[in-house]
Amino acid sequence: MKQRNEYTCPLELTHDAIRGKWKPIILWQLNKGGSSLSSLKKEIAGISQKMLLQQLSELAQYGFVGKTTYDGYPLKVEYYLTDRGRKIFEAVTIMQSVGIDMMTEDGREDFLREKGLL
Repeated sequence: MKQRNEYTCPLELTHDAIRGKWKPIILWQLNKGGSSLSSLKKEIAGISQKMLLQQLSELAQYGFVGKTTYDGYPLKVEYYLTDRGRKIFEAVTIMQSVGIDMMTEDGREDFLREKGLL
């Protein structure tokens, strides 16, 4: 994702950095600890490997995600949240909390219990 040169406010930059279907979910998964590409793909239902790599790359460009490549065969790469990534995760946590409240108000407690969120 190409970063714009002009913004109305800092919130626009942050929004650009984490917008989309997958980025908040990737940040959520990485908050659980460092993870390989295959582990992330397994945990995030419906995401393709190509999309996952693209989204990880964009999150890395904004400084939210880092990666460590280990020597050896087979190649092992671990993705993790950076300090900035842990900071933006606080915002994602608030978004999750609002979603839980909305689902509770809509009577979707069964879904929330199934996901371990109630």
